[in-house]
Amino acid sequence: MGRTYFVEDSVEQYLQNILDTSGKACVTGLLIGQCSPQRDFVLLAVRTSPKETQSDEVDEEWVVEHATQVSRMLPGGLAVLGVFLRAAPELSIQAQNILRRLVFAVEKSITKARLWKLANDEVHDRVALNICSETKKVLCRSFDVKDPKSSAKPADWKYQTGLSASWPVLECNVEVDLQVPVPADFANRELDKCIEKKKASSQQFVQQPFVVQLLRPSKFKTDDRSTALVQKSSGTVVLKGVVHCKAYIHTNKPKVKDAIQALKRDVLNTVAIRSQMLFEDFYLDPEGYTEKGARTEEYPLPKRVFVPLAGTGVMICDYMFKDEAPKDIQFRIKELLDLDVKEDQLDMLLEIDSAIKLAPKTSHPQSNIVVAEPETSQLLEMFPDDYNPMQLKVEMLIHISLPAAFQMEPCGRAVMGVKQFLYIPTVLMSILCIFD
Repeated sequence: MGRTYFVEDSVEQYLQNILDTSGKACVTGLLIGQCSPQRDFVLLAVRTSPKETQSDEVDEEWVVEHATQVSRMLPGGLAVLGVFLRAAPELSIQAQNILRRLVFAVEKSITKARLWKLANDEVHDRVALNICSETKKVLCRSFDVKDPKSSAKPADWKYQTGLSASWPVLECNVEVDLQVPVPADFANRELDKCIEKKKASSQQFVQQPFVVQLLRPSKFKTDDRSTALVQKSSGTVVLKGVVHCKAYIHTNKPKVKDAIQALKRDVLNTVAIRSQMLFEDFYLDPEGYTEKGARTEEYPLPKRVFVPLAGTGVMICDYMFKDEAPKDIQFRIKELLDLDVKEDQLDMLLEIDSAIKLAPKTSHPQSNIVVAEPETSQLLEMFPDDYNPMQLKVEMLIHISLPAAFQMEPCGRAVMGVKQFLYIPTVLMSILCIFD
């Protein structure tokens, strides 16, 4: 018996619009949702961003890069579940081969980019949807991405109204304080080598929010003997600040362990993604980081911005650097998710609000903050003009102290109109210790 995919009815209209308006022989896109042991849920379909040079051929590399970037915008519990292909009937045989290649290539890229792996008892099936441009017939298959030699299995594709409107949302604020030493023997290496990661509806629904507190037990007892390795350090990289995390859980007999897992993975994802984005920015602007002599710098990591996904009960996110404006977020959401959002739909205060609520009441001698009901804007007005919000750790900061011998070598390839880089800082490896 094959898998069943329950699909938000807005996806049906989206795919219909592609059939009606696209004149290309082939149109590819992603299917986004959530897996469960009994059934899967598809909330969103997103066509692949068009390239400047139009072609009727399917560009596998372009589809994979699009999927990798979209996966950054998904909160806990949501994932890229597969791909769809709109093709002419004469390409039906080739279409199945194309879909198979895309499914495995997309999953490989997304898996490589994240810090955690699917457990053996989790769902490894990914959907491949073939849509005929003339008959509009939909053929749904699934592949077991754990097995590279797996063959296509038939799957059911069923539309449903208000699929996710009542999904529970889990929320928590995590105060991050990670310090990663840079080994002394890295001092004469180029920076790109030092930061490279080792392989390794119309109906009414009520959504129930849960505020979650994540507690970490101590790894060692006081009488445990330490086996730590003492190593000479030539610098440090420190991640510090508050992150706001979200995760969504389906309503089909969910388990507590699934909710915990989804939220923990969101913590890992959001901290890792921001760190990666900052190091990518180093490469995009190498001249800004090539000063001679030892240096100690602080850089704000991009903050998380949430946007409600119309017709569903969930939110997606993007990351905003300090020098960016809301229009930049709107542009990226349109380019990557094919969604039009208004500026007033962007929630840019969640992390500021989270940081203030976590801050001690004695953060500033002149303030007497009661963190109960006031809005974030009202809380910020209670501080004097010369108050430094960094005392509240309002934003995620990365503090870098590096030796003079470090060099910056730009390296990358142009994808989606900007340069994306294949390096991930070793600091990301330390993020794993949060919930190992």
